[in-house]
Parts: sequence; structure tokens; C-alpha cells
Amino acid sequence: MRMTSLRWFVQGAFLLLFLFLFLQTESKGEDILGYPVRFFLDFDPLVFLSTLLSARVLVPGFLLSLLLVVLTIFLGRVFCGWVCPLGTIHNLTGILNRRKRPVLPPGARRWKYLVLLFLLASSLFTAQVTGFLDPLCLLIRSLTLFLYPLFQNGMEAVFRAAAEGPVPFLAAPAEAFYTLFQRFLFAFREPHFYQAVFAGLFFGLIVGLNLLERRFWCKYLCPLGALLGLLSRKAVLKRSVGEGCTDCGRCQKACQGAAIGGDPRETIPSECLVCFDCDDLCPVGAVRFGFRGGEKGQALHLGRRAVLLSLFSGALAVPFLRVSPQSRSGLFPGKLIRPPGALDEKDFLAHCVRCGECMKVCLTNGLQPTFLEAGLEGLWTPVLVPSVGYCEYRCTLCGQVCPTGAIRPLKREDRKHVKIGTAFIDPGRCLPYAFGIPCLVCEEVCPTEVKSIWFETVRVIGREGREEPVKRPHVDPALCVGCGICEHYCPVRGEPAIRVVSTGESRSKENRLLL
Repeated sequence: MRMTSLRWFVQGAFLLLFLFLFLQTESKGEDILGYPVRFFLDFDPLVFLSTLLSARVLVPGFLLSLLLVVLTIFLGRVFCGWVCPLGTIHNLTGILNRRKRPVLPPGARRWKYLVLLFLLASSLFTAQVTGFLDPLCLLIRSLTLFLYPLFQNGMEAVFRAAAEGPVPFLAAPAEAFYTLFQRFLFAFREPHFYQAVFAGLFFGLIVGLNLLERRFWCKYLCPLGALLGLLSRKAVLKRSVGEGCTDCGRCQKACQGAAIGGDPRETIPSECLVCFDCDDLCPVGAVRFGFRGGEKGQALHLGRRAVLLSLFSGALAVPFLRVSPQSRSGLFPGKLIRPPGALDEKDFLAHCVRCGECMKVCLTNGLQPTFLEAGLEGLWTPVLVPSVGYCEYRCTLCGQVCPTGAIRPLKREDRKHVKIGTAFIDPGRCLPYAFGIPCLVCEEVCPTEVKSIWFETVRVIGREGREEPVKRPHVDPALCVGCGICEHYCPVRGEPAIRVVSTGESRSKENRLLL
């Protein structure tokens, strides 16, 4: 078997494993997820390093990434060439590109190293922005917010059309396939996300760059690839070219990285993806990979000015991200309701890498990506939107899937006592207050063991002058946990008559109900 064929097989296997774990990031009726859904993220050394710098804590789960570090030091960027699911997608889409020559000069390969320095400098000053560009976080977020909902809703429409369409004999097979898909591929609900279009456009742009040049992202922009490239500069596994080389240029055209420049006999070790394409395509068998010998290779030159500019830009970006009023100490936007177990806002932003795992696992689709609710620094971090979905009273899944500890894992019993906000009643819109119309919905759906919503019976005078008893709801702030189910099911359309805000959340001593 040629090494290229073996590599394609391994790439496909890891991509299927990644997608399988992604689909398992969802409750199947159990409190504990049955698979290590964070597997790929736990092996991400870039997320490990950026979290260590920004949050100043060592997340135990990321110690697995040290295995990838050791593997890269010895074998080079095998993760990029053989394992990375986003790299595999770039490989597949790159087949559509018939362009043989690079569109950018050789010096453009240093861009990804400058991006890496920018991200690490921002992390050093406690701004966690690595998740925007880390390939694993980017792919999971894109799948969660855009691709998976698109697939989910598209297949729902297809099956519904087949079951209810004018062709009767399609109904039975459609029902059977729908049951099968619902068991293995579909979520329990149809997910919708506010930032789906933006996430989809961002992902489409990155993948579309392959039409300019194959693996454009990997060659010029990927910060994880840059980090692994720095680790692989002295890799033991090396590419070498024998004396039989005829300078045909096939290896240069086939190189998936940016490892072969003008001279096919020279290799830039930090750019080599160890894909073996050059080895398999060499017509005279002059290219070899081995643990001995090998050419010295070209050195990586970033330029002192470019390095300093990247570091300075990364540091300068931090105050720019925090110029919004949300960044002021003690200022808490009411609608910024974080998931149960979330750290204090400052620490939360320092930990969260915007991977979207918590949003994917949310049972009600209530966790949505923020836009500017948490300022620029909090873009695409999770926030509870009760109008979309409430926080399940006994659910602890979001803490189980968070890779960085931004959301702490909670025991089921402890979860019931975590307060993420407080419900407030608007008498001007509440039916019993405003119109004297009986309504018991908020109290009926309240999940706390001792109902946090109680009724006061009052007698009101109707239009005809008769007194009628009406139950008016009240919220007990000591019992309310801010789950948002009352707001979600409030029958008043438009702006609901009961709303949940972050005030009183247990994660913050400053955001108290009464100052």
C-alpha cells in the first residue's frame, strides 16, 4: 500500500471519529455522556497554552496535549497531515483546485507564525481570543452553529415532504429512515442559532480559500499548524532527496504544505506535513523519508520587525476589546445569563475558547452565542436566551463538555442550588395584573422543589362592577434559580410578562439583587 493511500485511510478514520464524537455531544436520556466528546480538544496544545497564559491555571485535561507535543518533536507535523479533521476537509475541497502553482510568494508562509504570536500575546494579557482561529474550535463551532442545524433542518424537510407528499408509497420508507436517522444523527430538537449565518460565512470563507490554493489555511493562516511547525523544526523523521533527482518539479506541485521551495532538494521541516505525496509521486524514487540523514533544510526566518509588530498588536488588541461598557467592573448586562457552573465573568472570558460544545449539548437550544452582549471580548461566548430555550433544572451537561473549565462540572444535586439569575414580573403585561385575566402558567412550569412563584389572591372589580377573585403571581428571589422556563412559556406574545435577568446570580458577589 502506498503511503498516500494509507494516509487517506487514516485521515478518513479520524474525521469519522471526530464527527461521531460530535454527534455524541448530546444527551441520549442519560445524565452522563457516554463518550469522551472532548477528545480532540484535549489534545490541542494551542488551546492548552493559550488557556494557561490567559487564565493562569493548568487544566488537567489538557495534559493529553503533551503527547501530541512529543509526537510532533519526533515525527513532525503528522497531526496536520494525518489527523486534523479540518485539514482533511481542506484536503477534500482542495481536489476541486486545478491550480498547480502557489498564488502567494514563499514568504507568506510566515503569516501563520505571526498570527500565533498575536494570539499568544493577547492571551498573556488575559484576553482569550485563540478560539476564533484554532482549527478544532473553529470546526466544532461551525458544525454546531451552522452545518449541523442546516443538515438537521434540511433532512427534516425532506422526510416531511416524503411522508406528507403526493406519492403514498414513499411514506412508509420515509418513516423508517426518519426513525433510524433520529436515533443516530438527529438531535432531540431542531437547533437554531442567532449567529448561524456569520459562523457559516466564516467557515465557508476559510474552506473556499482552497479554490485559490490547496490547503491555503494550513499553509498561511493556521495558528495550531504554526505551533506544531515550531515544535517540528528538529524532528527526527526527515525528508531527503537522492542524487537521482531530475528536477521534474512534481514534488513541489504536490506538496500539501509549503515545505519545498525553488530547490526540490531542500525542505523546510516546520512546513512539512509528512503527507508522503512527494515520495509516492517521484518518478525516479529519489525522495525518501527516514530517521537518518536527510538534508539540513531551510531555516525559518520571521523577521525581527514582524515578530515585534505581532507581539505588540496582540497586546494592543486587549484594551481595544475591553473599551465597551460591559468590561467595567461591576457592570452586568441583565440579559447576560451564563450557563450554570460558569466562572465569574472575568475568569469566564479568560477560559472560554468559544468552541460551541456547551451550545451543542444544551437540551433546549437555550444557549446561544453572544454578539455584543458581553462586549467585543465576549463575542460568540454562550449566553442563555429564555425566549429560545430554558435551562433544564437538573441538567449538568454543559459543564461536562467544557474543555477549559470556563463552565465547572456540577453534580446533579448541586446543580439545583446554582442560581444563574432572577425572574421579574412586569405588572403592565402580566395578564392577572393588567387585565384581571387568570393565568397560572409561570407557577405551573416552575421546576424548583419549593415553587419560587407563588400567588396572592386579590379581589378586583370587573367592567360590570362585580368583584372577582384573581391570583396574582409573585417571585420569591430566594428560591428562584433563573432557569428561564417561566419566561419561555409565558403566554404573552412579544415581550413576555415575566423576564429573567442575571441579577442575583450565585457566581458573582457584585451582581447582587440588593446593593
